[in-house]
Amino acid sequence: MSSDLIIDVTPSEIVIALQEDKKLVELTSEKRGAKFAVGDIYLGSVKKLMPSLNAAFVDVGYGKYAFLHYLDLGQKFATFNSYVKATASKKSKLSSFSKIHVEPDIDKEGKISDLLNVGQKILVQISKEPISTKGPRLTSEISITGRYLVLMPFGDNVSISQKIKTVEEKNRLKILIQSIKPQKYGVIVRTVAEGKKVAELDQELRQLVVKWETTYNKLSKANAPALIVSEMDRATTFLRDIYSPDFSNIIVNDASVCNEIADYIGSIQADKRKIVKLYKGQQPIFEHYGVEKQIKASFGKVVSFKNGAYLIVEHTEAFHAIDVNSGNRAKVGPDQEDNALDVNFAACTEIARQLRLRDMGGIIVIDFIDMHLIANRQKVYDHMTEIMAKDRSKHNILPLSKFCLMQITRQRVRPEENIETAEICPTCKGKGEIVPSILFADELDSKVKYIFTDLNNRKLTIKVHPYIAAYLTKGFKSLRFKWFRKYLKWVNIESKNTYSYMEYHFFDENLEEIIF
Repeated sequence: MSSDLIIDVTPSEIVIALQEDKKLVELTSEKRGAKFAVGDIYLGSVKKLMPSLNAAFVDVGYGKYAFLHYLDLGQKFATFNSYVKATASKKSKLSSFSKIHVEPDIDKEGKISDLLNVGQKILVQISKEPISTKGPRLTSEISITGRYLVLMPFGDNVSISQKIKTVEEKNRLKILIQSIKPQKYGVIVRTVAEGKKVAELDQELRQLVVKWETTYNKLSKANAPALIVSEMDRATTFLRDIYSPDFSNIIVNDASVCNEIADYIGSIQADKRKIVKLYKGQQPIFEHYGVEKQIKASFGKVVSFKNGAYLIVEHTEAFHAIDVNSGNRAKVGPDQEDNALDVNFAACTEIARQLRLRDMGGIIVIDFIDMHLIANRQKVYDHMTEIMAKDRSKHNILPLSKFCLMQITRQRVRPEENIETAEICPTCKGKGEIVPSILFADELDSKVKYIFTDLNNRKLTIKVHPYIAAYLTKGFKSLRFKWFRKYLKWVNIESKNTYSYMEYHFFDENLEEIIF
């Protein structure tokens, strides 16, 4: 299976699309200069204690206070707290991280009010980005994530990913990491570390240690709330978590971002640097590679997937509901049970893709087509479990009930991707009434006349829907030919699949839009 990463960089945001065998499976976006991303470490200030929730609200500089539960303090909270106090104290003689005394673990059944006070400075990490009206979710169990390893300051244990199956490899990695890790650090070995040599792991471990130990100088000068350690940008973070040697292409439309990604890929695998390519085409990158069309087809309430079958996706405040419909598949084959099984199997594949694509989290309830045989319901459950194994988000799948309902819980740490695919009518602006369509050509003609005669523009580009582009350009007596004969100036017509039917925009010789 080939994987392509298409990255659209604009002045306001970066949008990243992952395609597997040319099919869109993940889409993520990040505002340029966005803050409060998962992994960012802040010096926060406790603003309010909530004993009934055994939690606290912490100011990290976001518009709403962030939420920190007692269970998210982490066993090493007392040590982190001492570290923050030591860096803030002018009398502290602390000269290196290794000299910090490791305090006993906190009580798992304790109370938030025993450890925190209003106004207290506290080191926290974003575990869940702001979603809807809620502020960020925090943890004080600080970790620094790399491609192969996760560094746990003040820890001591070495843990190996459970996805590494062979006992020999687990033992090799554990002995290796124990031999190279500094004191007062714990390490979690990620799945992609399987088979890696000691030099690669040692290099990353040193980089993570240096990244953490820079917090000492930053904390000593910071006033809460303040960002202490920033996670990598979304594009690089996404690459860190999903990159594999199977990647065929990473295509970016911005030179500086392209160079950053090429450097990062080169540091992982030098011979793979060449797969990072700069897109220089005139057409928008998502439109050129078919991503825009897939976005329009994949988001929205109704999603078609196989031979007329389709899903209906509903979002509520409490959960997501997905209804599987066979469409005209109900008439295929003599056995309804087999038809239902076939459609449900195909639905599993599309639902797993939709969960990743939209980053749907919380509770998802799926209403499959009714199947009477227990064995068939088990097959659908097994198939869903198998294809959901690719999903990097933590999830739990329950077997189908006798009514063919399946429940899935899926972790969500970022806002759900929600793209509105329905378009407002460009002529009525959503009012339900339009001007006579026969006047559309006259409207264009009058604006072209104004641009060429009153504004005296030398060049003109009109961007329109492909149907309108054909109307303007096809034939000997097309409108464009008439404009050429009348003004002796050639009008460039560009078709845009993303435009609604009668939408159009005018651009001058500098490709700046002409606003009427």
